[in-house]
Amino acid sequence: MQLSSRLQLFNEPETLKMAKLGRELRAKGIDVIDLSLGEPDFDTPEHIKEAAKKAIDENWSHYTPVAGYPELREAVCTKLKRDNNLSYKPENIIASTGAKHSLANAVFATVSKGDEVVIPTPYWVTYSEIVKLGEGVVKLVPTKIENKYKLTPAELEAAMSDKTKLFIFSSPCNPSGSVYSKAELEGLASVFRKFPNCYILSDEIYEYINFVGKHESIAQFEDLKDRVIVLNGLSKGFAMTGYRLGYLAAHPDVIKACEKLQGQFTSGTNSITQRAAITALTTDLKPSMDMTKEFERRKKRVIEIMNSIPGLTFPEPDGAFYVFPTVTAFFGKSDGEETIKDADDLCMYLLNKAHVSTVTGRAFGEPAAIRISFANSMEKIEEAWKRITAALAKLK
Repeated sequence: MQLSSRLQLFNEPETLKMAKLGRELRAKGIDVIDLSLGEPDFDTPEHIKEAAKKAIDENWSHYTPVAGYPELREAVCTKLKRDNNLSYKPENIIASTGAKHSLANAVFATVSKGDEVVIPTPYWVTYSEIVKLGEGVVKLVPTKIENKYKLTPAELEAAMSDKTKLFIFSSPCNPSGSVYSKAELEGLASVFRKFPNCYILSDEIYEYINFVGKHESIAQFEDLKDRVIVLNGLSKGFAMTGYRLGYLAAHPDVIKACEKLQGQFTSGTNSITQRAAITALTTDLKPSMDMTKEFERRKKRVIEIMNSIPGLTFPEPDGAFYVFPTVTAFFGKSDGEETIKDADDLCMYLLNKAHVSTVTGRAFGEPAAIRISFANSMEKIEEAWKRITAALAKLK
């Protein structure tokens, strides 16, 4: 018996793989500190939990509209206007079972077999694999650490062609933490204007976790807006990873296409989550901002520690909750038992010897680096970096 050849088109996410390995070591009684997964370590704010409880009591327990409750789609529009000065109508919105589901909808709705999809590296692991699953052609564009891993207009223009159907990027970026300014987005927009048949998927899931000022969306440029697909959700900014709700804002034709797809895969997403999401999107953002302040405090401490470790080269992240150091200085070195050939080896070395889980940069299209999260308590972060520092010092 053979399984589908489709399974050979894409890989298991390295982020989930490392988390699984960490759990296996914990099951053996080993104290593993997880700095691999991209999940806030906070609980969902109380007022959002109360909205979910109320929804249960009020019997919001039936099938939901495929694109989401009208009140939820309206709430997304309210949020986009309030936070981003973007004007959308409910017909421009679809809610899905997590931002990853939203990403799949957007890619499958816009990319046909053989279409080219441009993705600057480093990038979130799932972008390329979803494109492969949709039988698109992935075109990775390396960026430079000197530019904080942000794509320049010249680099973008050199990568684009008449075959390019979709461009995917994130700001704030997972894994680099880079954040595009309005001027930088305007530079990219000037290139996109030369390629009118290309959609632009802007992943803004880390919008609220921004350490440098106001979030800027490429959808603000009116002449591009009909081609921009804004991807966002509740997981990062509201600590609602398990609730599973992502959403897209796009031209109605794109939304209708996503709705057609979603109608066959999942139909409408969770009813209780949607009611809680209405509250999350339209009420007090103070809990989200308080989380961001704590992430920034942790970031400063992590940067302080990293600056004391010889061999680490990194841009300071301006958003999200990761550091993404280049670790080539450790390639070829050994602790007497293990020799580090690449970033994959270094991640396994840190897992097995320091009992700290991280993620290889190869998964994000940057094999010279590793991703280390600071979405954990300060106590755990201090202990993890104490272990990392000691383990790296043993490599000669």
